[in-house]
Amino acid sequence: MGMFAAAGTELAVKRPKTREARADWLHRFAARAVRRMGIEIDVAGAFPERGAVISNHLGYLDIVTFAALHPCVFVAKAEMESWPVVGLMTTMSGTVYVARGHGGSAVRARKGMQSALNAGLPVVFFPEGTTSDGSSVLKFHSGLLAQAMACGAPVTAAYVKYSLGAGNGADVSVARDMCYWGRAKMVPHVFRFLGLRGVRVDVRFAEQPIEFSGDMLHRKLAAVEARAAVLELAEQGVGAEVRG
Repeated sequence: MGMFAAAGTELAVKRPKTREARADWLHRFAARAVRRMGIEIDVAGAFPERGAVISNHLGYLDIVTFAALHPCVFVAKAEMESWPVVGLMTTMSGTVYVARGHGGSAVRARKGMQSALNAGLPVVFFPEGTTSDGSSVLKFHSGLLAQAMACGAPVTAAYVKYSLGAGNGADVSVARDMCYWGRAKMVPHVFRFLGLRGVRVDVRFAEQPIEFSGDMLHRKLAAVEARAAVLELAEQGVGAEVRG
């Protein structure tokens, strides 16, 4: 936890001004955290240099993983902004917040995404809108996807899967102790996670952006096609057991 405190202090003191500087800070912090915690990340494909990246969502480790791989900007639920310590760090690192169900939220999200894209930074978001235990890919919501399409951004699919090595207790599972979902409490979950051994994250990126059959006016269809693209990656060896 000292690593997080030190990183938070650095961020508060330096207060990077540009999106590029903030994304670079988060990238360096996440890469350092991954190394120190002994997390193995195996990557198939390349992190897109531009546009939007969409993925299934298993928990906070997804954010650390994507940030460790490449400087980027995340789109996250507005509630995260008020979290102790984490809220400050995500805000200062340039996260675009979305308050679902609030008037004007989509427009603000589009402006934030466009600003990041104009700065040459990939934008990462999770169309499921929540996290899961990894046994399935949930239905995709179309709101943020439509905003990314409205920005003219190419959208590339990604898929993440967690696994654990030997040496963990018989009562330890990926679904409970790595995936952060349901009614799990943040602090107890983080402490359990820090005690795990052999943590591995497999990430697969699509070779090309998604070719949507319509434009943002056909947002529901786009959401179905985006989910299909993520499921296709799951079937390519990273997680063939995942259900549709």
